[in-house]
Amino acid sequence: MQTTAIVIGGGAAGLMAALFAARGGVDVTLVERNEKLGKKIYITGKGRCNLTNAVSPEEFLQRVLRNPRFLYASLAALDPAGLMRLVEELGVPLKTERGGRVFPASDKASDVTAALSKELLRLGASVRLNARVARILAEGGRASGVELEDGTRLLSDAVILTTGGKSYPSTGSTGDGYSLAALHGHSLVEPLPALVPIETAESWPKDLTGLTLRNVRLTAAAGGAKKPLFSEQGELLFTHFGISGPLALTLSSLLPKDLSGVRLSIDLKPALDIETLEKRLIRDLHENAKRPLIAVMAGLAPHSLALKLVELAGLSPAHPSTAVTQPERRRIVELLKAVPLTPLQLRGFSEAVVTRGGIPVREVNPSTMESKLLPGLYIAGEVLDVDATTGGFNLQIAFSTGALAGKSAAKGEIS
Repeated sequence: MQTTAIVIGGGAAGLMAALFAARGGVDVTLVERNEKLGKKIYITGKGRCNLTNAVSPEEFLQRVLRNPRFLYASLAALDPAGLMRLVEELGVPLKTERGGRVFPASDKASDVTAALSKELLRLGASVRLNARVARILAEGGRASGVELEDGTRLLSDAVILTTGGKSYPSTGSTGDGYSLAALHGHSLVEPLPALVPIETAESWPKDLTGLTLRNVRLTAAAGGAKKPLFSEQGELLFTHFGISGPLALTLSSLLPKDLSGVRLSIDLKPALDIETLEKRLIRDLHENAKRPLIAVMAGLAPHSLALKLVELAGLSPAHPSTAVTQPERRRIVELLKAVPLTPLQLRGFSEAVVTRGGIPVREVNPSTMESKLLPGLYIAGEVLDVDATTGGFNLQIAFSTGALAGKSAAKGEIS
């Protein structure tokens, strides 16, 4: 008799779980609350779908911020190279860009979703759209199916929970999976927005809204700690509320929930030490002796930021270059090396790329993705307490854990 499985949620993890289970001979029904599959995939990578990162599994795990060891078996089931092969075999050519980021050659996220959906249909999987699961059924101590909100019961040998976290709730990720799992004893690591912009106490960033800084270093320090919480070089974006861009997003996933005592600084010239930078400033002031200070500063930073730095230094843009004193010069150099900012709070789930927290990994068998509390229930994707930095790593986690859950359901493995 053919094994049956119900997959709850048609995002990255759900699509891959359904695909691998169907390839293993399972009669799969994929239940999705939205009107189409892969709704969140459509908006990843700004609509281009940064589906993975072309690194080795070892390098990949270094980019996982929480519970990387949990992913060993998942990456063995489907690593970045394996995912790339699979997607290309399904008719979607890929390209690799800066930082190892992998995208469809077409720059269309819809191509990835369409290819996976087409393969599911070819394998004979059933898809139920606009259907929301009310609860996971259990019988004899095993998962036995699901009950939909309209009262319909769908019975199965296995249930795979891939409902996502709480980020981008407009795509259907509203934390449903947490309550579905809680009914069977699963606990929850508090879900928090991750890879999300940061609001600052200072209001001046709004004057620079839209300005992107490249090759700067963002550092975060807490209290009197000698070692910074974070210090990386890359790209930063000023917004009407604070900062965004790759550096800010990555930092957001590492900040404590309580931001009091946390201080940020932006090094605009990370390639120069403070003494070398001061020598350059002395030279620039001397060479522009007849010009105002802003003319010199505009050579060290974008004009709008240069104006702000002069203001933060307590000087006037029209201040004569020849009149800059040694203490004033030192203030300018110190600002160029450490523009201070105070994080006020993270933006909400509606702007978060991913969710931090979720179902604890200790409650799931990492070798099979099966629940340790309810046999026959498999859990994969963002609903779990596993997340990584930007660059395609989080989508790969969803695809990999989904693939392992689907494979395991096909084998009928029970922990």
